Amino acid sequence: MTGTRGPLNAFLDLDQIPRQIHGANRQSGPLAGLRLAVKDIFDVAGYRTGCGNPQRQREASPATATAPAVQALLDSGACFVAKTQTDEFAFSLMGLNAHFPSPVNPAAPDRITGGSSSGSASAVAGGLADIATGSDTGGSIRAPASFCGLIGLRITHGRISLDGTMPLASSLDTFGWFAKDMATYDKVGAVLLGDDLHRRELQRPLALDALDGLVLGPQEADAYRGMIRHVSSIIGAPQTTGPLSHSTDDLYWCFRKLQGYEAWQNHGAWISQENRMLGPGVKERFEHGATIDAATARHETQRRGAFRLELAERLGEDGVLVLPTVPGAAPLKANSFDDLQTYRERALRLLCLSGLSGFPQITLPLGKVDGAPFGLSLLGPKNSDRQLLTLAARILSANQGANTMGSA
Repeated sequence: MTGTRGPLNAFLDLDQIPRQIHGANRQSGPLAGLRLAVKDIFDVAGYRTGCGNPQRQREASPATATAPAVQALLDSGACFVAKTQTDEFAFSLMGLNAHFPSPVNPAAPDRITGGSSSGSASAVAGGLADIATGSDTGGSIRAPASFCGLIGLRITHGRISLDGTMPLASSLDTFGWFAKDMATYDKVGAVLLGDDLHRRELQRPLALDALDGLVLGPQEADAYRGMIRHVSSIIGAPQTTGPLSHSTDDLYWCFRKLQGYEAWQNHGAWISQENRMLGPGVKERFEHGATIDAATARHETQRRGAFRLELAERLGEDGVLVLPTVPGAAPLKANSFDDLQTYRERALRLLCLSGLSGFPQITLPLGKVDGAPFGLSLLGPKNSDRQLLTLAARILSANQGANTMGSA
């Protein structure tokens, strides 16, 4: 039976013995000496890929090859240490899997880690790994990174291969990773991203009132203003641009419908075979996906295309959108299920822009609320991923020694 091991519930205690993982013991390369943990939606040779569901794990055959993106990290010298817990089918944002004890958020132990890359974020924040892979469909890199005080990039859609990876919603799924410091984060980026096709420097910061207004309350607003002041001292004050043609509610539902439709196409047949004992929230999201027809998906795809063109025009070649990553610090573990769902829906209104556009977004651990991390994000044009990393490095370097900014 699969369970978790270690004090943070981040690592899976898998009952199979993997064969030798090619490249796992290299002593040289740009990532030599760095410990790598891998979210359990990515194939690792010799392991069953469980996708956060015990039945799925029992039925799976051991992978015969490692996912290419993970293999590239191993070939660059990273040392594989464990597979990490994920929310069930990566279809959640809270880091709560009904089948496993919840991973601990080392930066705020009374709060959730966020998901679906919950174990990976916990492992890096807690010092069990130097880098850990995750995925981001609706925010599963950016939200846990913000909650746990980490760096997290949602890449330009399709820029890194997802071969050997469980799909959730293929037009939204992206590869991602966590690290505590920018030097480590950038080393992984150099291995996986290559050179940017986008060449213009990102030097025109922008803001949208509708996004800034999604922070939760006065403490969060104060913390966010503190982060904005810091960013403004490095790249200039963001200029507020007019509202988008589509409201945040329109974009939220566009995202939800496309994600739900694609998730059911990928997993509906397996789920429908018998009672799969899906956890609360995940079960209802799959049921919602089953109700969405192809005509609705086509309509929302058209809405998505119009939004993508509008956002691309706003950003141009040199623009970067500055926004709160999520509405505030991670919710408390003691919060009710309904309160967590309310937070999730508010967070997705911020997180869905990058997913719907396919443009890259990085979250930086710049603020705190009640001592808990709260991230600020930068969203750039298509294929500006490494430029975002460079810009992030400038901002974080200037922030060293000033991590109390925005605390309340």
